[in-house]
Amino acid sequence: MDLNYLKKITKIFTESGVDEIEIEEEGLKLRIAKNKSNSVANLPVPQQVIQTIPTPQVEHKPVEIKQEVKPAAPQVILHEVKSPIVGTFYRAPSPDADSYVEVGQTIQKGTALCIIEAMKLMNEIESDVSGRIVKIIAENAQAVEYNQVLFLIEPT
Repeated sequence: MDLNYLKKITKIFTESGVDEIEIEEEGLKLRIAKNKSNSVANLPVPQQVIQTIPTPQVEHKPVEIKQEVKPAAPQVILHEVKSPIVGTFYRAPSPDADSYVEVGQTIQKGTALCIIEAMKLMNEIESDVSGRIVKIIAENAQAVEYNQVLFLIEPT
């Protein structure tokens, strides 16, 4: 509907003696009604509506919440063995040999962990702590970067 059209209808409605008008156009429905506050105010109000309803009194008691405090598990700080050079990571000295170390194995400081091949040189990487192998992060026969974490060891 056009705004000018609505203004004209509203002006005609207010000037007329009609209390209510309803217009339907192009699927849009408009209903305008005059305020009838005077006629509503003169109507008698039923007595039962005026009566007040007592509100119930609720007794508020403080609630005590008990929470068990469990002692924190001691945090284990894992030692990271990082690659000292860029190269190819190998878990075993040769393709048909057993791996130097496995997850869960207990090792001593100085134990050989892996080999990193750099420029056709095989560099044996040794553990700088004693402990238990928790995780082997690097993938066998994959390239590793300088300072990349290779192993996680739980020191003893």
